Amino acid sequence: MLRPVDEARFCRIALRTTDPDAAAAFYDAVLGQRGDGIVPIAHDARARGARPMWLGHVDVSQRGGVAAQREAWLAAGATALGPQSDAFALLRDPGGAILALVESSARSQAEIVWHQLHTADASRVAPLYARQLGWALHGDDTATLARRPFAWNDGGAIVGSIADVAGTPGAHPHWIFFFGVLDLHAALDHVRARGGRVLGPMELRPGVRVAVCDDPQGAAFGIAELGAPPPR
Repeated sequence: MLRPVDEARFCRIALRTTDPDAAAAFYDAVLGQRGDGIVPIAHDARARGARPMWLGHVDVSQRGGVAAQREAWLAAGATALGPQSDAFALLRDPGGAILALVESSARSQAEIVWHQLHTADASRVAPLYARQLGWALHGDDTATLARRPFAWNDGGAIVGSIADVAGTPGAHPHWIFFFGVLDLHAALDHVRARGGRVLGPMELRPGVRVAVCDDPQGAAFGIAELGAPPPR
C-alpha cells in the first residue's frame, strides 16, 4: 500500500543511554533487537540532566520540513533542546514529552506495536499533534482526554494513544514505545534477571497482555505479546 503523501510517523526509535554496551546486551537478551540504534548520551546533555530514554524521531518531510515544523511547535509552547538544525530538531512538547523532528524516507526497523504518549496536558497536546502531524484522533472531542487513541491518518488503523498523567503519582511525561514479543513472560524474566524493573504484566482485556519496564540504566519501554490486539 502506498503511504499517504502527507503522513508523518515515527521513522526511527533509538535508545539514548549512559552505557551503550550494557544496554545492547540487555535488549539483545530481552527483545532480540536494539530498535533502530543505541547511542550514548552526549556529555553536555548529561550535564544538563538528560536521562536515558527511547527517543522517537518523527518524519516531517511531507509536513513542511524540520525548520517550519520547529517554528510551529515552538510557537505552540514547545521548548528546543540542544543544538538545532534544518535537518534535526529535538523538542520538549508543551505537555513535557521529548521527540525529535527529522526528514527521512526510511521506515523504522524496530518492531513497535503501540505508541503511548504520557502527557501533563492532553487537552492541549493531543490537538497539537493532530494539527502539526496530521494524526487522526479518535473519540469525542467533548469527552475526557484521559486516554485518546490516534491513527497516523484519517481512516488508518489505531497505532497508539495519548494519556493524561497530570496528578498521577510517580508518572512523568514521555513517549513509551511497546515492542512486540512472542512470549511476554519469558521476556519479563530476562528483564528481571538482567537488572531491569517491571510493572505488570497487565491483561487489559482477555488476550491483551502488556508490561511496562525500565532497563538497568533507567530508560522506560513497553512489551506487548504479539498476536494480541494493541493496548488501548
